[in-house]
Amino acid sequence: MDVSLFSNQYLIRKMCTDDVAEVYKLCYKDSLYYQYCPPFVSEQSIMDDMNALPPNKEMCDKYYLGFYDGNKLIAVMDFIMAYPEESTGFIGFFMTDVSIQNTGIGSKIINDLCAYLSRIEMANVRLGWVKGNPQAEHFWHKNGFRETGVSYDAENYTVIVGQRSL
Repeated sequence: MDVSLFSNQYLIRKMCTDDVAEVYKLCYKDSLYYQYCPPFVSEQSIMDDMNALPPNKEMCDKYYLGFYDGNKLIAVMDFIMAYPEESTGFIGFFMTDVSIQNTGIGSKIINDLCAYLSRIEMANVRLGWVKGNPQAEHFWHKNGFRETGVSYDAENYTVIVGQRSL
């Protein structure tokens, strides 16, 4: 899959272990996210996320991506193709730099991704947000994601599963 097609505006590339410090610099500034979704980010947790896979998926289905505006990393996304079913893409993690939050850039990235997935005939995008996190819930609702009625308990929080039809 050509991840450069995920956005009309931003340079996108797969992130690797050499990029962990840069991803950490973006993530550690968003303390609100980690209040709801502990533990607080570390370079080790980023490396773990870069390699984490859901059941029955392989690394060729996983895209841990950085979105760049020029040379500046402005967003990070963990995306799994064809999960939990063939016609659905799964956003495991999405975070924008705090300096661009509430500017519409995160929504633009998500809408560009959804437009691309629709063009390649995917039917849905699925993700989860932490129950009680008003910032996350508002963002995903604003971008067309609705609760599926499914939730699950993680160690320190409950995840609400949301989905957007394409």
